[in-house]
Amino acid sequence: MKIYLVCGKTDLRKGIDGLAALVTDMFGLDAYNNAIFLFCGSRSDRFKALYWDKTGFVLYYKRIENGRFQ
Repeated sequence: MKIYLVCGKTDLRKGIDGLAALVTDMFGLDAYNNAIFLFCGSRSDRFKALYWDKTGFVLYYKRIENGRFQ
């Protein structure tokens, strides 16, 4: 499995379709591949992860309560 970290700020209001389109259009990658795509927002305390589990997309949203990512 590959893990891709999308650098820069991503609009975390996007859902599954928007993030999958971003992976395909901006980076030329297959969103249906065996990979996890991590997206950071403008705030450094939250991120989204997108993963295709062979039956559908899984969208994971995480907000850090105490602290931030560097």
